[in-house]
Order: sequence, then structure tokens, then C-alpha cells
Amino acid sequence: MPHTKILNYQNESLQGTIEVPGDKSISHRSVMFGAIAKGKTTVSGFLLGEDCLSTIDVFRKLGVEIEVDGTNVAITSSGIDAWKEPNEVLYTGNSGTTTRLMLGILAGTNLHTVMTGDSSIGKRPMRRVIDPLRLMGAEIAGRANGQFTPLAIQGTQLKAIDYTMPVASAQVKSAILLAGLRANGTTIVREKEVSRDHTERMLKQFGGSVTVDDGVISIEGGQQLFGTHVNVPGDISSAAFFLVAGAVVPNSEITLTNVGVNPTRSGIIDVLRQMGADFSIQIEDEKAAEPTATIIVRTSQLEATTIEGDIIPRLIDEIPIIALLATQANGKTIIRNAEELKVKETDRIIAVVTELKKLGANIEATEDGMIIEGPTKLNGGSVKSYGDHRIGMMAAVAALISEEPIELDDSDCIAVSYPTFFDHVEELIHKSK
Repeated sequence: MPHTKILNYQNESLQGTIEVPGDKSISHRSVMFGAIAKGKTTVSGFLLGEDCLSTIDVFRKLGVEIEVDGTNVAITSSGIDAWKEPNEVLYTGNSGTTTRLMLGILAGTNLHTVMTGDSSIGKRPMRRVIDPLRLMGAEIAGRANGQFTPLAIQGTQLKAIDYTMPVASAQVKSAILLAGLRANGTTIVREKEVSRDHTERMLKQFGGSVTVDDGVISIEGGQQLFGTHVNVPGDISSAAFFLVAGAVVPNSEITLTNVGVNPTRSGIIDVLRQMGADFSIQIEDEKAAEPTATIIVRTSQLEATTIEGDIIPRLIDEIPIIALLATQANGKTIIRNAEELKVKETDRIIAVVTELKKLGANIEATEDGMIIEGPTKLNGGSVKSYGDHRIGMMAAVAALISEEPIELDDSDCIAVSYPTFFDHVEELIHKSK
């Protein structure tokens, strides 16, 4: 049964240093590339969240040897052609990344596989991935002509395509590029707006060749990847909750170490800067495969802003917590061009607006975003997470500034991306005393 948690944090401040868990997107890809590659791949800083463990489980069912020792993971593979056809359904849990990227990977194998996930995955659109894969010759069947799981994939020889992305989506782009590794010819993906580029970076780490030129990504089929070491930085999408908490909770100063600051993911930092937040950022290793930084954030006087256009793909997962941030800013914050929120774990536009309204926020939904008037005091109450980890963490940060306790249903869903979230909240409260 989902666990309801009473969040009683009134009149607390936050002080101290934490390191957020490893980046979810990079953790997924480290296992995927390690399984595709020949040889041994070692990963440090791996996220032990439920989504990433689903990816490990899928590859173990394909016969790939994977050992987990805390946040260190070792993948030993003889390459994609050595995978075994599984005798059971591949279960991807709540993970959209696992489900969509595996479609691209499995489409070019010589295996027949069936994939399904939990009830949330069963509602998320898959045709956005399957349609371009079918153009490459992929044989994929599923509910509503492949729109929904369960999905059956009959691996086959793929051919390269030249594909223009209709929406910015790293999952769709990555699925096509991963299929392109096994396709005849050069696969080209054209992006109107740049989405996160972890797949392109990791291809190079594993010895692959990929060309990126002004939104045009090209990959030659038939490449062989080789095992390597992957260091996973802290997830900026997880750090965002404490960046906002540090800015809005009175008398707070939080230091976040080893945060991944990949430019395609760091939109939250730009928004904090636009709103006048008091923070400093020190880049630790700009030349690494994935740049990292230490970020210090303090309680701040915030001003409203407009968030729209090409910054949206760089902060799409942070919009729930940015909406909460905006409730504490002076003036009207407008978020536009965020239609992608409707097809996340839940319709995040409706979920965010509904739950923040319950707490007294002055917020309205629009067709492609929301409008928030601030600053407003938040009251307590009972809120729903919708089984969505980011809505759950947004509610927990709201409890740090609400006048009464907040009752959060299904708080366990936060373990999808941040299993130690509440431990870190308590740690920062304790150090402030």
C-alpha cells in the first residue's frame, strides 16, 4: 500500500552540505552502453533509484552480467550479438527512459522481446519513438498500433533515416541514435531545439563516432563500442529541489557538491539567476565527459520572470519545483511552451496547479504551461503525488515553507529518483540547529 507521510517542518531552516544521488539519465545510459559494448564497463556514482534498477533488471534478463556494489556497478558483456533471447517479459517499472531507449536498442537485434511497465507507463505515448523506428524498418507491435505498452519487438536489420524531430525529446533522439548504431548507412537526427545530449557524449566515451553540428546529429551504422569507466555526477534535476529550498526557506544556506551542470540540463540555474537568487557556482571539471560543479544557495529575495522558448527542454523536469519557487517571488511568473509536461508520469501541468492551489498558491493552468502570482503564504493540507516523484518532492519542499503540516500520499514514489531525499532534508534541518 502507498505510504502517506506527514511533513511537519514549520519554522525550520536548512544548513549544511549534501551530495545528491547520481544523475538518472546518465545512470540509465551507462548500463545500456556497457551492455552494448564489448568488454568490462565500470560505473561509479550510479543512482540506486527504482528506475535505474529496472534498466539493470532488463539487461540481466538479456543475459548481460551486471554486479552492483553500492553505487559502483560493473557490466561485463560480449557485445549486443551475444545477448540471449529472454524467456519472460522485460519489465521496465515506472521508467520512460528505459522503455523508450530499449525500443531503439532492441529493434536492431536478432531477438524477439516483449516489454511492459507499470500502470503509469501503460498510459505514456510510445508512438513518438516507434514511428521513426518503423521508418528504419523496425517491427514493433502494441496496443493502439504501438501507442501503449505492452510492446512486442521483433529485431531485424534496420536502415538509416534522416529524421527531423517534431518536438524536443532526448528519449526519442536517443532511441533513434541507438537504433542507428545497428542500421545500414548514416542516421541523421535534426533538432529544432536542443535536448539533453548525454547519449551523444556517452557514445564518444565508449569509442563511438558521432557528429554534432548546429542541431544536426549524425551516426554511422555498424560501429563497435568498447567497455570503459563512467563517472556519474549528481543529478541536477534532484539538486533543483534543494536549490529552490535554499532560496525560499528562511535563514538557509545549502552547499551542493558534484552537481552535473551539462549545458543542455542547466536551465534551472539560469532561472535562479533571472529571479535574483543568491547563489554561487564553482565549476569543478569543465573538460570531463559530464561537467560538474559545487553550488551554494542562500535565502533570497526573488523576482518573477517569464520562462519560455528554447530554455524549456533544458529544465522540463524542474518545472514543478520552479512553479513552487515562483509562488515566493514578487510578481507574475509565466511558464510557456511546456506542453511536454502533459505526457510525463502524470499531466504535470494539471497536477502542479491542482496541488499548489490546495496549499493556497495563486496559480492557473494554461494550454502550454502556467501563470503564478507571488509572493503567497502557503497553508498546510493534504496533497497528492499522483505516484510522480517530482510532484512528491515539490510537496515536501512546500512543507518547509507552509504554515501548517502537509500530508503527502504515496511518498514512496520519490524513491524512483531520490531514495535518500527525506534523509537529506532531516540532515540539513539538524545542521541548522
